[in-house]
Amino acid sequence: PGSHARFGTEAQKRAWLPGLSDGTRTMAFGITEPDAGSNSHRITTTARRDPDTGDWLLTGRKVFVSGVDIADATLIVGRTETVSAKEGRTGHLKPSLFIVPRDTEGFHRRKIDMELSAAEKQFELTLDDVRLPADALVGDEDAGLLQLFAGLNPERIMTAAFAIGMGRYALAKAVEYARDRTVWKTPIGAHQAIAHPLAQAHIELELARLMMQKAAHLYDAGDDAGAGEAANMAKYAAAEACVKAVDQAVHTLGGNGLTREFGLASLVTAARVSRIAPVSREMILNYVSHQTLGLPKSY
Repeated sequence: PGSHARFGTEAQKRAWLPGLSDGTRTMAFGITEPDAGSNSHRITTTARRDPDTGDWLLTGRKVFVSGVDIADATLIVGRTETVSAKEGRTGHLKPSLFIVPRDTEGFHRRKIDMELSAAEKQFELTLDDVRLPADALVGDEDAGLLQLFAGLNPERIMTAAFAIGMGRYALAKAVEYARDRTVWKTPIGAHQAIAHPLAQAHIELELARLMMQKAAHLYDAGDDAGAGEAANMAKYAAAEACVKAVDQAVHTLGGNGLTREFGLASLVTAARVSRIAPVSREMILNYVSHQTLGLPKSY
């Protein structure tokens, strides 16, 4: 057990963690909404208690959620009403996490038609008074926000690894081509106009990989604050390096870079996604601005 197993009840851990660890069970994650992308405080999916049964009733919408068609369940971020002993229901909503099995009644999905070709499909989810048992709530209702953000750091590290792998793949294709492709008397890789951008792409990918490894080390060590900063920086650096590497690879191959044979054309769109999801580069710059540098917020 590590920081990945800090939350949830013992029964939830026994029910889910073994299968999630060995791959026999899968769980998708639904947080983004049409009007609440990076701002988790604007989430409008709400959960209320049925006073008669103690069940939860979830209502809301999510967008750009992948894996819901194959996952056993989706971890939905909803908001529960704050109840004060002195004031009663305050009307304030706080984020909480709920496990929603794939075939739950009232849990509907619609595939979003994406231009990007990828193995995973993107879905819009509609929850229409989805009834869940009391134990569908993950862990402590009061720890919802802490639980939510604890899961975002490893996601950003994973995204950084994905982007770096994509960039290294593209770079390897470009280097191989530049060594073999001969125009006039020498391979095109002998020309600095080709060689230097590829060398720069390699350097930037390696720098991003070091930051990703640092973030992974801090996360494994349980350093939440350090991992948060490093994970954001790693994700930013990896996305920027990936986009540049893929673009330079396509440029190196010229027309061949857009053919199916070399497998680079589809990466142009996929690389661009790494700058957007699961958090945009601008939100990372906001994080570093006020969390690391202590600058005032602009929002």
